[in-house]
Amino acid sequence: MKNQTGSIYVVATADTKGRELFYVRDLIAETGVKVLTVDLSTQQLSSNFPGDIPAEMVADFHPEGRDRVFCGDRGKAIDAMSLAFEIFLSRREDVAGIIGLGGSGGTALITPAMQALPIGIPKLMVSTMASGDVSGYVGASDIAMLYSVTDVAGLNRISRRVLGNAAHQIAGAVRFALPHSHDDKPAIGLTMFGVTTPCIEAVSAGLEEDFDCLVFHATGSGGRAMEKLADSHMLTGMLDLTTTEVCDFLFDGVLACGEDRFDALSRSQIPCVLSCGALDMVNFGHPAGIPEKYAARQFCHHNAQVTLMRTTVEENVRMAQWIAEKLNRCAGEVRFLIPEGGFSALDAPGQPFWSPEADQAFITTLEKHCIQTARRQIVRLPWNINDRKFAAEAVTQFRQLALRGR
Repeated sequence: MKNQTGSIYVVATADTKGRELFYVRDLIAETGVKVLTVDLSTQQLSSNFPGDIPAEMVADFHPEGRDRVFCGDRGKAIDAMSLAFEIFLSRREDVAGIIGLGGSGGTALITPAMQALPIGIPKLMVSTMASGDVSGYVGASDIAMLYSVTDVAGLNRISRRVLGNAAHQIAGAVRFALPHSHDDKPAIGLTMFGVTTPCIEAVSAGLEEDFDCLVFHATGSGGRAMEKLADSHMLTGMLDLTTTEVCDFLFDGVLACGEDRFDALSRSQIPCVLSCGALDMVNFGHPAGIPEKYAARQFCHHNAQVTLMRTTVEENVRMAQWIAEKLNRCAGEVRFLIPEGGFSALDAPGQPFWSPEADQAFITTLEKHCIQTARRQIVRLPWNINDRKFAAEAVTQFRQLALRGR
């Protein structure tokens, strides 16, 4: 067994999931890994909790005290206990891993605290909600979701197998944890989409000798993950060249960022080269799910489950205004590169989304509303974003900013 410090936290509401909680605890303990149980019950029924950390102890971490948790209103109690648990967990220094067990309420209660933990700490949520859209539970973290199959409501021939697998998964992740990398190269974040892949591959190739290039898929969660690392001081710079998540956020797409996109850049002030990669498209799923108001628009059917919609002149104006407002809050070194030859592989002469008029609307509006300074500049380039000359210039610009930052 490898050297292990810290414990696996097994977390559930013991008033309804007690048997499952202790079943998982015992299986983990049998592997030789240290384990602690935490009760997150929202009723004061756990004073005699036969585990390690009773609900009252966690509830005391709520800023307004335990009475905020034990209020008698289930919805408010879950929200309050979730906050208390997040604060409690953030102050523990012995978390080697965490496994949560729950239905809809328990999953909503436990996962915010998991999200707040650093990336790399093993996190596993066994949940009845894991077979649907789990984006709200996972966020930008590395939480693994395991569908419970049967409800988390007692032990039976199915739940024993599922919970047993979960117990051994988290124990294995902790027991055989990889050592922290001692790579001396500074880490940088890059954003990529299928239609900007040639650009990012060329940029990565141009920087990988001196930087550890972390590429994030611009699917909403990708941008959030990158910015979480920036906020955690785990990135020394970014090449946020594929900002397509903004399209989906503003125009009902399925791969949307949040209102806080780019805010980590203003907070961290790390050097960043940005561009308008894939701002020519909004992402939808199957055509049947596209909002009726877009019925007359121009579409490209990427595959059976992905439909792309070309952004209009008016939408490009709105996106440029939104992005300019965000850039104006950035005090660090920022360069926004404009690929005048098109924003994606589909936005090029002869391709279905080629629209110089729409692209120019974005460029003109961004230049109008973005307040340029010595540290915040817009740079026009005469190539498509996937042209190797564009990638080479992005590399040059970033190296200049990184050198200036050092």
